[in-house]
Amino acid sequence: MGGAVSAGEDNDELIDNLKEAQYIRTELVEQAFRAIDRADYYLDDFKDNAYKDLAWKHGNFHLSAPCIYSEVMEALDLQPGLSFLNLGSGTGYLSSMIGLILGPFGVNHGVELHSDVIEYAKQKLDVFIRTSDSFDKFEFCEPSFVTGNCLEISPDSTQYDRVYCGAGVQKEHEDYMKSLLKVGGILVMPLEEKLTKITRTGPAAWETKKILAVSFAPLIQPIHADSGKSRLVHLPPITVRSLQDLARIAIRGTIKRLIHQETMSKNGNGLKNPPRFKRRRVRRRRMETIVFLDKEVFASRISNPSDDNNNCEEIEEERREEEEKGISELKPDPPVNFLREKVLSLPLPDPLKYYLLYYREK
Repeated sequence: MGGAVSAGEDNDELIDNLKEAQYIRTELVEQAFRAIDRADYYLDDFKDNAYKDLAWKHGNFHLSAPCIYSEVMEALDLQPGLSFLNLGSGTGYLSSMIGLILGPFGVNHGVELHSDVIEYAKQKLDVFIRTSDSFDKFEFCEPSFVTGNCLEISPDSTQYDRVYCGAGVQKEHEDYMKSLLKVGGILVMPLEEKLTKITRTGPAAWETKKILAVSFAPLIQPIHADSGKSRLVHLPPITVRSLQDLARIAIRGTIKRLIHQETMSKNGNGLKNPPRFKRRRVRRRRMETIVFLDKEVFASRISNPSDDNNNCEEIEEERREEEEKGISELKPDPPVNFLREKVLSLPLPDPLKYYLLYYREK
């Protein structure tokens, strides 16, 4: 599934293409997509395909196409502080992007059938938290993953504001999926070959909207134990943050606001420098003709009356392109993590500084 937009050379260009095609329509979703590089969730041998609008599967590992994930995130109408349940959480790519939007007071749970995929997702999550500069640009709602079949969630589990299922849901499981949702919540899932958005408007009232045609592998049915009893999946408990953790969130938020105010003062009324986009240049090519004459081959340029008039323009265009090429080849300055610099400059004991930075490596 996928192929709706052109491939990108990198993560930013892929997102530019998704925006242009109207798959990404809101700033929150765009920021989340740009903050996490899709290629980081691919196995090394398959990274060349990371920026194509295509699904990827290898063994138990799977990523949906970027256009699908963007439609899902837009349909979920995500806001800070909501609770989210990802059924078939896979590599954790989607859960991590959504965690950037939910913020520190959200809930971010995932259920995944395969234990090896759970371990892979935890490894990727650990690398993101330890090394990504995007972590310090957001207040993150860290995902928690459990192993099990999402059709066997314990009936005493809490309900969620937002639910997504990443496998095709059979019609007989529709009511089960709805039962996971709070009143006012949104469920997005593939149902009868359509990506479907269901909003719970009351205890027994629903609004359904078909988003687009999709093709997903169906949900795997539970395999009961020898006793005939199902293996219930117990979702992670919803815990209250400690006072120490709340203080860290508040301090980091205050520092970020100070950095923002300083940036606004330096840039003058908060005007941002315009973002640099890659300019796609189209070179004019001279047409060549091959002439076969008595078993000999001659190559010559096709004569064009406008060539003489355009020659000066082409020379000038080539000169400009060479200048732009020289500028683009200059190495950009490495990104600066202003939050980290500010925390490290504070007159605080080193252990407290590292705690504020979540003991991150960079």
